[in-house]
Amino acid sequence: MSTSAPLSVGAVVLTMNDRPVEFPRALACLLAQEGVDLDVVVVGNGCVPDQVPEGVRTVVLPENVGIPEGRNVGAAHVRGEFLFFFDNDAHLPGRDELAGLAAELDADPGLAYVQPRIADPDTGVTLRRWIPRLRAGDPARPGTVTVMAEGVVMIRRTAFEAVGGWPGHFFLFHEGIDLSWRLWNHGGTGRYVPDVIVHHPATDPSRHTLFHHLNTRNRVWLARRNLPLPLIPLHLAAFSVLTLFRLRDRRALSPTLSGFREGLRTSCGARNPMRWTTITRLTLAGRPPII
Repeated sequence: MSTSAPLSVGAVVLTMNDRPVEFPRALACLLAQEGVDLDVVVVGNGCVPDQVPEGVRTVVLPENVGIPEGRNVGAAHVRGEFLFFFDNDAHLPGRDELAGLAAELDADPGLAYVQPRIADPDTGVTLRRWIPRLRAGDPARPGTVTVMAEGVVMIRRTAFEAVGGWPGHFFLFHEGIDLSWRLWNHGGTGRYVPDVIVHHPATDPSRHTLFHHLNTRNRVWLARRNLPLPLIPLHLAAFSVLTLFRLRDRRALSPTLSGFREGLRTSCGARNPMRWTTITRLTLAGRPPII
């Protein structure tokens, strides 16, 4: 009796040689995965990668090009029907997480991406920003989603390449929303699979010195790149109100405003506004692209 070949997965991990404990653990748990034909590439974002096991290929970038562009480079150097993007401080607690995610994609040709449930390894808490929907009260509820937590996600390669991959010029923040919207506009959907759990420390994104500036700039770029003209001011108005409401430190106001100005005045990259049918699909899926 013949058996089908395992599904092929290409895993992309970035490093800046700044996580000497977490990075080797991330690679070890990837290489321990069973039930898939796995290829792994490590991209040194402005460095020559250290602590890379024998047999794992590396790509050296002379400067830090940011997370989304580093992932684009990695995707071009790894083989696999499905692409798995994995933060270097994340951890797969078992040996079948990749097989589970790949099986979801294989079973549904309309799926463009799947995201596992991400949980803090110490507390088991799943942060709201890791749940790719507005109604995030129950992290164990599966379903169709319209955005993604880009640090741990599996994407169908053909869909990824058809929409041009990650928005490399974003450098950091909101690249997952941008890619999700373009995948939906290409006819795909996303799915949240909470039965597959991945561990990731519950860190605060505002720890990055440029968080408030890049977070705001990229949100403006996101709207300008992807939304029909009538929706851009609505999206940015909703974002501005929420941002000002959430600001806890007055010192964050200046970089927030400078990011908004840069987002309006500089190139957002190629503009490809989504179709109104896509907006209808996103709205019916529970997240209109105004919020």
